[in-house]
Amino acid sequence: MQGGSTGIGYGLKYQARCIADVKADTDHTSFLAGTLSLKEENEVHLIRLSADGTELICEGLFSHPNEIWDLASCPFDQRIFSTVFSSGEMYGAAIWQVPELYGQLNSPQLERIASLDAHGSKIRCTLWWPTGRHDKLVTIDEQNLILWGFDTSKKTAQVQAKESAGLLHSLSGGAWDPHDYNAIALTCDSSVQFWDLRNMKKTSSIEHAHIRNVDYDVKKKYMLVTAEDESGINIWDLRMVKFPVLQLPGHDHWTWTVKCNPEYEGLILSAGTDSAVNLWLTSPPSAADLMSESFESNTSRVGHLLNSYSDYEDSVYGLAWSYREPWMFASLSYDGRVVVESIKPHLPRR
Repeated sequence: MQGGSTGIGYGLKYQARCIADVKADTDHTSFLAGTLSLKEENEVHLIRLSADGTELICEGLFSHPNEIWDLASCPFDQRIFSTVFSSGEMYGAAIWQVPELYGQLNSPQLERIASLDAHGSKIRCTLWWPTGRHDKLVTIDEQNLILWGFDTSKKTAQVQAKESAGLLHSLSGGAWDPHDYNAIALTCDSSVQFWDLRNMKKTSSIEHAHIRNVDYDVKKKYMLVTAEDESGINIWDLRMVKFPVLQLPGHDHWTWTVKCNPEYEGLILSAGTDSAVNLWLTSPPSAADLMSESFESNTSRVGHLLNSYSDYEDSVYGLAWSYREPWMFASLSYDGRVVVESIKPHLPRR
């Protein structure tokens, strides 16, 4: 199903890849987006949906010194976020704070409240503790997983644990398990690795090539979704990882990112370099099905494509569900175009 131009648009000045829901803002549906310009000073935009839901308003525009490759919002303080950035071949990561009176200042400056400087190779992403007020976050570079303790009052971040994934693996990203806060999934060239943060050890893995992105199903324990170059989108039950329990066809080109809805079970967004965003409704097999002797690899099963949003002119790299209004999502294409859509017409009836 092809979707029309129903979204609410907003344009960034430069190219961009990163957008995040401001989860801690319980009064507004808001997002942070960061730009990726080689030649110009980059920007972070604080974007809010108007009260009547008809337009996107820039609530804050902040200078950022380098190209932004990853952006994540703090789950307990709406003014705090982290970025991964680069300048030439050098990569860095930091935690930033939006100035308190940003709406009344002519040129507000972000405050760098902590630098995440313990990396020796290319940094991929930062992950915040999944929910609530907690002082832990994780950074991932090509070789290492680092657990940090973040003190908001002292404005410091200290390494609590660091472990190498091994020279044979090049890490590309990860996701924090919302059902088990001690567990984290790391993606690399040929597998998904599962780590226990208590002892910083790998516990298991899914051996599968060309995985670009991963997300946990917030509403259903043991369910993991992966975006892959060649095989599209796979859904895994972590109790049985020999094969995916459900497979979606993915995008015409690379499937770049997947996001599970925070409220509605089985709703998944995917985006890719074919300039499209797809909305899926999936119903993975039950635990009883998985235990059945007749249950085998499920590659013939396909979820329902509820809608395909094709109102883009460039690759779509950024996706973010709104936690405040989980029927809303924001997408970001490489040309700097933000689109916020409502999926209410496609929600399953309860």
